[in-house]
Parts: sequence; C-alpha cells; structure tokens
Amino acid sequence: MKPVPKTEAEWKKKLTPDQYKVLREKGTEAPFSAAHVYDGGAGMYNCVACGNPLFSSEAKFDSGTGWPSFDQALPGAVKLAADETHGMHRTEVICARCGSHLGHVFDDGPTATGKRYCMNGICLDLEKK
Repeated sequence: MKPVPKTEAEWKKKLTPDQYKVLREKGTEAPFSAAHVYDGGAGMYNCVACGNPLFSSEAKFDSGTGWPSFDQALPGAVKLAADETHGMHRTEVICARCGSHLGHVFDDGPTATGKRYCMNGICLDLEKK
C-alpha cells in the first residue's frame, strides 16, 4: 500500500478541525455523536482522510457504546499499536495508508472474532453499494 505523503499543514487544510483533532492528534469524539453509529445498509467504510477501505458493512454491529463498532478490519487496511495513555493499556487502530488514528480495538466483541474495533465515526466515510 502506497503511503500518503502529506505534511501536517496539508492535513489541516484537508480535514475539518474536529477531524484533525481525532485523526491527527489522537482525539476521541463524544459517544453517540457520529453519523455512523446507527447507519445501515451495504457498503464500505473508508478512511475519511485518504479514502483507504477499512471495514465492510458486513463486519459492523451495534456495541451499545456510542461509537461505530466492527468485528474485523479488511486485510492490511489498519495497523495496530500499543497505547498506554490515560493510565490504560489499549490497542490503537491506525489507517495503514495515511497513519491517521481511527480508534481502538478490544478483545470483548460478541462475534466469533472476539474483536470490537471501536472507531471514531468522524474518521469514516460510508461508500454505499
């Protein structure tokens, strides 16, 4: 996958201030604030920053947490990194193409994968089929 060579100044021009805070500064949106918490229908959830396909709508489920949740990412779409901030041990989910922060993955998912990719909805763009 070819990386996206953008400076932070270029990202600031491309993204809204809220998107920049989450995607580039590792922020978190308020629960239940994202458009993609409850949306449905078939399609692909792409990175809003670079267009990289991340999750199929078939992997989405309602976790009740207030953030869009998926039980698996598309192969090679994301990278994982240890996140020890805020006194917690978590696993950060990063777009493999542009390096943007997307959310975290937890081992408490209800499906056979056992995963819950808890994503900031502001990071996602739903491309409906």
